[in-house]
Amino acid sequence: QVHLVESGGGLVQAGGSLRLSCVASGRFLEAYAMGWFRQAPGKEREFVSSINRSGSTTYYADSVKGRFTISRDNAKTIYLQMNSLKPEETAVYYCAAGPVATPRSRFGYWGQGTQVTVSS
Repeated sequence: QVHLVESGGGLVQAGGSLRLSCVASGRFLEAYAMGWFRQAPGKEREFVSSINRSGSTTYYADSVKGRFTISRDNAKTIYLQMNSLKPEETAVYYCAAGPVATPRSRFGYWGQGTQVTVSS
């Protein structure tokens, strides 16, 4: 079992930056890839970014490439640095963990989410 806790969300103006954090607890954390997803009001949850177990490989949605950066400093903590934020990126951001980092893989563990609001 893996427990994930996100933090770092908040209100920011368009063009601003936020850094999200996710701390995992549980067993065998070094075996899990981790990632970020988001869900805007009235929309389906979508992939944002992910990172493999060692932190050597990262994936990004096309919409965030060049603006967002995912990083991992140990087996249990990942970050999402978000720059040049847009109002349409207002959403609840979720941290997830799973066996494989590729965007279409199944992430079996999820955090409660952290709200990101980007004002225009």
